[in-house]
Amino acid sequence: MSSNSHGRVVYRATRTIASFLLLVGAAAFASCSNSKPGAAVSAAASALVPVAAATVVSKPAPIQVRAIGQVEAYSSVQIKAHVAGQVFKVNFQEGQDVKKGDLLFAIDPRPFEDAIKQIQANIARDTALKKQAEATIAKDLAQANYAEVEAARYKKLVEDGVVSREQYEQLRANSQTQRATVEADRATAASAEQEIKADNASLESARLQLSYCTIRAPIDGRTGSLLVHNGDIVKADDAALVVINQIAPIFVTFSVPEKTLPDIRRYNSEKKLAVEASAQGAAEDSSTDSEKGSLSFFDNTVDNATGTIRLKADFDNGERRLWPGQFVDVVVTLTSEPAAVVVPSAAVQTGQNGSYVFVINPDSTVEVRPVAVSRELGGSVGESEGKSGGKSGGESVIENGVRPGETVVTDGQLRLVSGTRVEVRDSIKKEEPGK
Repeated sequence: MSSNSHGRVVYRATRTIASFLLLVGAAAFASCSNSKPGAAVSAAASALVPVAAATVVSKPAPIQVRAIGQVEAYSSVQIKAHVAGQVFKVNFQEGQDVKKGDLLFAIDPRPFEDAIKQIQANIARDTALKKQAEATIAKDLAQANYAEVEAARYKKLVEDGVVSREQYEQLRANSQTQRATVEADRATAASAEQEIKADNASLESARLQLSYCTIRAPIDGRTGSLLVHNGDIVKADDAALVVINQIAPIFVTFSVPEKTLPDIRRYNSEKKLAVEASAQGAAEDSSTDSEKGSLSFFDNTVDNATGTIRLKADFDNGERRLWPGQFVDVVVTLTSEPAAVVVPSAAVQTGQNGSYVFVINPDSTVEVRPVAVSRELGGSVGESEGKSGGKSGGESVIENGVRPGETVVTDGQLRLVSGTRVEVRDSIKKEEPGK
């Protein structure tokens, strides 16, 4: 075939393909022209989106201040030995509850008992010396009195010239000597009396030291780790043998923003405010996990670094739910609002313009409704936001935006826009990512 003939064949084939494409395009254009505007959108809108929903209610709602606190022992005592010696007995187990007066430790008492016996012997000796001095005083006093009488008699005889003055002077000197002897005897007796008093003081001290050999619990509480055992040698006032923490009752300390202080003080002046404490992460509906107490202490200054003030509440803690050192969620109830508008916190979404909810209309379509959230009820302190953007758990008090009786979406908001038709279900099957 010649080149001209080959060119004519290619040209005819190209024209045939172009004509076919033009016919297909025209048919497609005609089809689009005949369809109604918005048909695709209407089909999408007619699909029902499954959601979970709840009714807006009006009910009493407490006004609360929520914080994170730490549990502290009501009192804590370090048990130390006041005397040195060998531990004879340990009368408790680690972690055991003890009562005030219970025996904890016994230290070898024999050295202190021997010291008491020695002091008692000294007292007996000094008492005997005192009695001996008192007997000597009586004897010497009698002799002194006789010498004085003789000296007085010889003085008269000297004056009458019956005896010589030398004899009189000798009797007078003897009388003075006897009187000096009596005074010396009295000094000896007084010294023995002082020795007895000193011995009695030493005896009381020795008995006190002996009492320190028996170590008893000074408070009701729970023992911690045992640091000594039978046979160990302990020193006086050295390291603690064990620590006892009083945990029933017990304290919880927590800090609140200083802006809440006026309200807390005002309501607490009317009546002692109720405080609840529960372990962090405890289920909201597990009321048995919370411990109820009352506010008992305000710190005397605000922390300038954090802008908070430290408070303290005390709890009976009869069930031992609270433990020293534990971090807990704390709720201080100030008062109660009698008719608050409440929705589940999961219904509240957060957008660029603030909080909003999806309200379900009677025709099963939804509309976006801006709302003003007053405060949160229930749920854990510092609860993180769920995937839908609302709070997981708890309820929210709404100042305005919805009315009691209206229905709001609590799950499935990701697929909604204003006008979307929905189907309310008890639960929604979560789609896997990317589907």
